[in-house]
Amino acid sequence: MQIKRITVIGCGRWGSFIAGHLSDLGFAVTLYGRATSARMQALSENRKSTLMTLPDAVTLCCDLRRALEGADLTVISIGAQGLRALANEMRDAGFTGGDVLLCMKGLEIATGKRLSTVIGEELGTDTRVAVWLGPGHVQDFCKGTPNCMVIDSDDEDFKHALVDTLASPLIRFYYGQDLIGNEIGAAAKNVIGIAAGMLDGLGLSPLKGALMSRGTREIARLIKALGGNELSAYGLCHLGDYEATVFSPHSHNRGFGEAFVKGLPFEALAEGYYTVRALVTLATEIGVDLPICRTVQAVLYENASAKEALSLLFARSLKNEF
Repeated sequence: MQIKRITVIGCGRWGSFIAGHLSDLGFAVTLYGRATSARMQALSENRKSTLMTLPDAVTLCCDLRRALEGADLTVISIGAQGLRALANEMRDAGFTGGDVLLCMKGLEIATGKRLSTVIGEELGTDTRVAVWLGPGHVQDFCKGTPNCMVIDSDDEDFKHALVDTLASPLIRFYYGQDLIGNEIGAAAKNVIGIAAGMLDGLGLSPLKGALMSRGTREIARLIKALGGNELSAYGLCHLGDYEATVFSPHSHNRGFGEAFVKGLPFEALAEGYYTVRALVTLATEIGVDLPICRTVQAVLYENASAKEALSLLFARSLKNEF
């Protein structure tokens, strides 16, 4: 597999960064965004996003068919709930099979399905799909702060080709070994991030250590029940991403959780808001107890008092740690 031309779909903070980063690595990169998008309009005017200036070598495109033509690899970085609709648009635009790398985290609310599954259903078996997951904020990468991430796929050759080709001094990639666990863990860490923000907003930040420990344990149980490797919850996709999600001021999910309990507006996308519903539905279907996720859902969707719900969570019956 030889990658020369890459199309990035999604002109948000991650999509724009990825496009610029891959261009700096020497790839011919096209960044696609809708013409109606305020972010795309700003990039078209001065090539500036809120966090970075896009390299001149990146081609901007608002025509999906043209953006997909000749691409050796399509990287997708959009909100998880819009993935199935985008896949349909890609198919209508002439995508008939190829290589897709998902740089996004979440589960489809309506079905509880993993994002790689959604792509497989909509774009067919001729499409190889991989996921790019793990810790790191665009703000830090733009300052030159390196981090470690993971790429995973059910196709071993595809996975190894991506890691070997895309690795750089800024981002060290590991070969993922459990697509189920990595996708579930990456999606779930956003829910833990919301819970952490709620603790911050209630002045209970010291409890975030317990939240991290118990959160990882419950997601490990879910991964195992779904047929994945429970150890994946302790890797880069989940526990390894906690610093960026549970503590960082850049974390949208942590920020959303804090704003929610304080009654403040929050306009940025927090994927955990949607993911928690899918996780609780999945857990109910297979009989796995997710007390932290259930608590977050109760606060977000069932008008439960955050202070009371979190107090009850940490006052649950005594039990062995493991």
